[in-house]
Amino acid sequence: MISPSSGLNMEEEKKEEIVERDEDLEEQVPAAAEVEPQPWTEQITVRGLFVSMIIGITFSIIVMKLNLTTGMVPNCNVSAALLAFVFIRTWTKLLHKAGFVAKPFSRQENTIIQTCAVACYSIAVGGGFASYLLGLNRTTYELSGVENEGNNPGAIKEPGFGWMTGFLFVVCFVGLFVLIPLRKIMIVDLKLTYPSGLATAVLINGFHTQGDKMAKKQVRGFTKYFCTSFLWGLFKWFFSGIEDCGFEQFPTFGLQAWKQTFYFDFSMTFVGAGMICSHLVNCSLLLGAVLSFGVMYPLIDRLKGDWFPDNLEETNMKGLYGYKVFVSIALILGDGIYNFTKILISTVLNVNERMRSKNNKNVAADRHENPTEDLKQTDEFLRETIPLRIGVIGYVVFTMISIIIIPRMFPQLKWYYVVVAYIFAPSLAFCNAFGAGLTDINMAYNYGKVALFTLAAVTGKENGVVAGLVGCGLIKSVISVSCILMQDFKTAHYTRTSPRAMFICQVIGIAMGCVTAPLSFFLYYKAFDVGNPHGEFKAPYALIYRNMAIIGVQGFSALPQHCLQLCFGFFAFAIGVNMIRDFAPQKIGKWMPLPMVMAVPFLVGAYFAIDMFIGTVVVFAWQKLDSKKAELMVPAAASGLICGEGLWTLPAAILALARIKPPICMKFVPT
Repeated sequence: MISPSSGLNMEEEKKEEIVERDEDLEEQVPAAAEVEPQPWTEQITVRGLFVSMIIGITFSIIVMKLNLTTGMVPNCNVSAALLAFVFIRTWTKLLHKAGFVAKPFSRQENTIIQTCAVACYSIAVGGGFASYLLGLNRTTYELSGVENEGNNPGAIKEPGFGWMTGFLFVVCFVGLFVLIPLRKIMIVDLKLTYPSGLATAVLINGFHTQGDKMAKKQVRGFTKYFCTSFLWGLFKWFFSGIEDCGFEQFPTFGLQAWKQTFYFDFSMTFVGAGMICSHLVNCSLLLGAVLSFGVMYPLIDRLKGDWFPDNLEETNMKGLYGYKVFVSIALILGDGIYNFTKILISTVLNVNERMRSKNNKNVAADRHENPTEDLKQTDEFLRETIPLRIGVIGYVVFTMISIIIIPRMFPQLKWYYVVVAYIFAPSLAFCNAFGAGLTDINMAYNYGKVALFTLAAVTGKENGVVAGLVGCGLIKSVISVSCILMQDFKTAHYTRTSPRAMFICQVIGIAMGCVTAPLSFFLYYKAFDVGNPHGEFKAPYALIYRNMAIIGVQGFSALPQHCLQLCFGFFAFAIGVNMIRDFAPQKIGKWMPLPMVMAVPFLVGAYFAIDMFIGTVVVFAWQKLDSKKAELMVPAAASGLICGEGLWTLPAAILALARIKPPICMKFVPT
């Protein structure tokens, strides 16, 4: 899943390795235990909600760092399910050793914890803290060019815990109620796969059917890599006394390469993320880094004084930095528009085909080896209904709240634009959820970008930037939350978890996320220089989204000299590469890179692409040496690396707030 990240979430990644195996996954789902699932009221437990909160907070801190550094956020659903299993099993064993009797840990409780935790941290991923909301602050306004028409000082709103939390509560809950009436149609009747939700169900069922042997190995592996990563983060901190110091700036390939951001920065977080992402994603990142900072930008920089003035600041949008931003946007838009069109057409054709097949009673034979078990899963899924009136009333109530509050919070976005947005939102949410069920690609950010350009254009230069950014967040939140909910319904279906219990925990998780996500954001915003293009926390998508809004207001006049031709070229490149992947023979198409992934290093730099490529090399070697062990241990090892160094960020932020600086500066200079 490329994630509800700030514009490039791992859910938007073309997870071809999962999609190609979706049918195999369905056949591999372990049979349910003989014990019938408990009533939905007993599947929700106090200990489960507590563990969900701990995991949700932990991952909120981790994914917020990823969001604010590169915008690349891996899919952590499997990691959340694994951590839930580790926490509860450890808890029950401790109680048992102390002489207490603990309630048995079921797959249903495991699913509930995973669902609640994912709902919590998904707000940190897709809440706009590194994209459309942060794009409203003064730093991004100045980086976008104060001289640009439409980028006026009135289009600024500094981050604040109060208004950010209120905005999230208003817009995120609407998506929960959109697709409730279509739950049976999409999961049972149309049998949509939702590969990520199905993969999570496979993992959870495996935990509870294969005994403790596999779980113990994964727990030990997770603990070992977690401790190593955390201690490594502490060790690196001692050498990072001032800016551009420490292992993060180690000139691995020489000082000349270091100046072009080609170096390994020893980040276990990105190495772990690379282990989770597919080989295609990591290779695409490296290719994007080589094309941009290795070839194109050095050549453009030689044209300083010809294509652009040579006396501009490095972050001036009329200079080299403008080419970095707008070429990234061109790649993202080309890839997004192509996939948007493809999935929309695929959705229409598949709905028509499946409904016609159902009407003609030519339903395909059940693929499961155990049809009785499938009937049990379906019966459990449909037994405890969520009344239609809940969806209708919930959607109407939260829509009315949004229509009242959002225009007061952002006067630039008039109430009638909000009304129109919520009229179209249900149909857009269905299209997106259906497409994600087929391909595992969540296109919510692309729908949001359509809203961004449309609102920026129609509201004019005075209000266009703010209206576009806020409208993007409104549409994206509704569509993304509804898609995640349907994916979790798929997990609930295969683990025989009550959809009613799952829906309630989704509500609880989002409520927690609306509070924990802003808190985790301000942990970084107060302690570090967020938005500094030369620092660690570049928040690249804040700048990208604001400039998208400026383009929507101004048109192509916002581009620096000759940038339009380059943008057209990379836009066409993105569409062409996607067409080759889809229409060329598989032996050729499978080697095509992912343009949306390539766009990230075009703006951020090459260093993190090298980190993630090392992660994919580790996984590749592990698979060659021992494929069975790799399949078992890679998720645990990657989760440990991500969580260890990710959690070190918390004490590092506290030390920074306390103005305690590292004692040593390790820096390399030419002789």
